Amino acid sequence: MKRELGIARCGLACCLCSEHAACGGCDSGSCPDKSWCENRKCSMERGLSHCYACEKDCREGLLNKIKPYGFTLFAKRYGLDKLLDCLEENEKRGIVYHREGIVGDYDGFDDVEKLIEFIKTGKR
Repeated sequence: MKRELGIARCGLACCLCSEHAACGGCDSGSCPDKSWCENRKCSMERGLSHCYACEKDCREGLLNKIKPYGFTLFAKRYGLDKLLDCLEENEKRGIVYHREGIVGDYDGFDDVEKLIEFIKTGKR
């Protein structure tokens, strides 16, 4: 885990991402998706560091997918440090963020509350 990368503005876990090794996160200038990312653009326009800092319950951009939405809700409820602590502990338990391409153990949920519980406990 590269804890210093934290999470993306939309909630995806940059700290666990193995998709783009050279990416330094949303604000690094090296984000491969910065030109089209709706959540990056919106949060920057609002002067917010992340979508979890917004008062709205937004489902725009990548937040229309369960994983980034669930990570964002988790950070809103429990804070960024708790999210990173849980992700780090889950990684130690063998939970994988990207198992096949960009799909891993945090994918496949159809209920955001079940994903949040999985983040907290590491158990499905």
